[in-house]
Amino acid sequence: MTQTIRNIASIIKATWMGKNDVAIIDSISIDSRSLQNDDNTLFFALSGPNHDGHSYIEELIDKGVKHFVVTHIPKSVEGRANFLLVENTLEALQKFASYYRSLFDFPIIGITGSNGKTIVKEWLNFLLSPDYNVIRSPKSYNSQVGVPLSILAINEKHNFGIFEAGISMMNEMEKLQKIIQPNIGILCNIGSAHDEGFPSVAEKIKEKLKLFTSVTVLILNKNKTILAFVNPKIKTFTWSSVDKTAAVFITTKKTDDLTELQVTYKEDTFPLTIPFQDQASIENAIHCMMVMLYLGYNSKVIQTRISQLYPVEMRLKVKNGSTNCTLIDDSYSSDFQSLKIALDFLENQKQHKKKTIILSDIFQSGLNNEELYSQVSQLIISNKINRVIGIGETISQYKNKFINCSTFKNVSEFTDAFDNLNFGNETILIKGARDFHFEKIVSLLEEKTHETVLEINLNAISHNYNFFKSKLAPNTKMMVMVKAFGYGNGGFEIAKLLEHHKVDYLGVAFADEGISLKTAGISVPIMVLNPETTSFSAIIQHHLEPEIYSIKGLKAFLKIAEQKKLKHFPIHIKIDTGMHRLGFEEGNIQELSQILKGNESVQVKSILSHMATSDDMKHDAFSKSQIALFDKLSSQLQKELNYNSIRHILNTSGITNYPEAQYDMVRLGIGLYGISNDSDEQKELETVGTLKSIISQIRTISAGESVGYGRRFIAERETKVATIPIGYADGIRRSWGQGVGYVVIENKQAKIIGSICMDMLMVDVTDIDCKEGNAVLIFGENPTVSFMAKQLNTIPYEILTSISQRVKRVFYRE
Repeated sequence: MTQTIRNIASIIKATWMGKNDVAIIDSISIDSRSLQNDDNTLFFALSGPNHDGHSYIEELIDKGVKHFVVTHIPKSVEGRANFLLVENTLEALQKFASYYRSLFDFPIIGITGSNGKTIVKEWLNFLLSPDYNVIRSPKSYNSQVGVPLSILAINEKHNFGIFEAGISMMNEMEKLQKIIQPNIGILCNIGSAHDEGFPSVAEKIKEKLKLFTSVTVLILNKNKTILAFVNPKIKTFTWSSVDKTAAVFITTKKTDDLTELQVTYKEDTFPLTIPFQDQASIENAIHCMMVMLYLGYNSKVIQTRISQLYPVEMRLKVKNGSTNCTLIDDSYSSDFQSLKIALDFLENQKQHKKKTIILSDIFQSGLNNEELYSQVSQLIISNKINRVIGIGETISQYKNKFINCSTFKNVSEFTDAFDNLNFGNETILIKGARDFHFEKIVSLLEEKTHETVLEINLNAISHNYNFFKSKLAPNTKMMVMVKAFGYGNGGFEIAKLLEHHKVDYLGVAFADEGISLKTAGISVPIMVLNPETTSFSAIIQHHLEPEIYSIKGLKAFLKIAEQKKLKHFPIHIKIDTGMHRLGFEEGNIQELSQILKGNESVQVKSILSHMATSDDMKHDAFSKSQIALFDKLSSQLQKELNYNSIRHILNTSGITNYPEAQYDMVRLGIGLYGISNDSDEQKELETVGTLKSIISQIRTISAGESVGYGRRFIAERETKVATIPIGYADGIRRSWGQGVGYVVIENKQAKIIGSICMDMLMVDVTDIDCKEGNAVLIFGENPTVSFMAKQLNTIPYEILTSISQRVKRVFYRE
């Protein structure tokens, strides 16, 4: 993309204010944190309920960005850059993308539906790439922001486009239609996702169909309900397994791990083998086949290519590697746009100063190889990658374009040289096209642990953080608690994401938690809430900030501070307003003030207290009495000290129930991890942690036989028993066994039978069609952590923090 500021201003109907209206723009950005922003970037300052891109303009100018689309010019940057003033920056981005799309005249497929959009898109890309130079949405870029960014990646060499459109409420699809302008439409499965955003299922269907108002053809599973809403002027190309009047009639038969189809189209019937058995994958593959039929592919080509379809991994995963490495696994795709996304994610999640990328040949860029690898090189340089390992015949030819680069023609050559590559203490992005089988590289580098994993959804963390952030006044700061290993979810990875979101403070319980984060490179201020006097020297050494809650502790810290000749070292004063756990009481305030007054060794950075009943409105009067006492005592202390400190008393429930007491900062805890005591609020939060395992073994026992220690389960009938490699040493309470709890296998509940063992538990799978190696859901969407806690008469905190650190954490972003 190459446009001038003058041209863009005209397209988006902006008022230009600046010094150079003929400046060349070759990239668009909405992320101030991306290292790919440069002097040819046009930054759209998007504003939403949880953020305002205008806040980062000064920082971006200091980094070299010169061009901005804004609704207003902050006073601090007046005259320092090119500004395009518009009424709404998101609408301006969409308007520009719509214009840019109109510059190209080649087939564009638009895909929508509730489920399967991304998989159909990725499979179509695989199926059509031998014949077309395809541009497609990277990852799941299907939103009001993601779609325009996807369209703006088109270049002159592309001759086929595949874009998905996702909506969650009314009046969104019309905007996406104007941007994508599809010629061919695919309506995937319509399910219950986002039902809450629509008055009815009928309105949801009508809204999704707005994507196809100008298509030449609409491909869909023949369904009378949906067809009733389709404009009769739109040509449809339908398939069905029940209605023989559909354009394509299909019968299915499942064998082993495959599904065999008989496809009848016009006068021809041909067999088709799909390497999946689940219904969703079958439907997705049929939609792909329908596109190939419409485009005129013969049955032989369709048979060959469809049989080679593969599971699509839609996540960027963070994994522990051997030799103290961190792996970012993106080993199933290699195209230019998704490379940009992966490099931003690498910067977000890097856990070591040294950054390495293992990269295969890049396909479907629309550029000639010379230009492509020049741009890839610049991208890698801008992201400050320390080492490049290229794998593939083509990238090997352009080795000289990369700094500190070694190349191999294939994965086998890399494997042979593996021991001499000296991986250690680095973050490694592994990004390769599927044909290269980079999963072998991931396996080589990955730390070996057992098959039980806790998957942490970083998108959900971001969503929940922004949800609570949206409840705050504009100037209210946010502290997030990452104590207890991030409530069992993982400390550093979550801290790094929060740092990326520019959180104001992190909170830990003990000094060693904070030291671990600081040693790993976290720069956000960290408060230690329960510091022991023996840890004060280490706290000072690692630039942590202690909470002080007693006269004895204060004197001990001041003694060390004076010995080390500290000046204004930040401390935090805890006041007890009714929790009666830790903190200065009202009677201590005068003595506390006298000790602190005029002492230059320390500075009271904040004054805080902790609410005991903010989650239970039955104790509303008590909560308000705590807030009133905190206001009185903190005000008194600030007056005595003659300077203002940050004040904070609200925890997660307090943020929702007592917004009038936000003061200068709030402390977000369990809410970040997707758990609320309020049932309405719970619906707004996303599940963060999903605990999974597999079936190790299946056996059948006769009536009268027993399972597990103490023979606490006796079979009343012939029973099929599956053993799962997770037990109480992993954090699953024994009281969850003996028929109380369950796991989910193949979307069905399997009761836990007998006693839960240290490393294993057993479940009844008599009525479930499953086999050894199948996935098992321990908790996540169902059962939820809150449900488990209620059944066990405990709280979600205990369930989460009990998950052993021997359980591997896998962090991912959709």
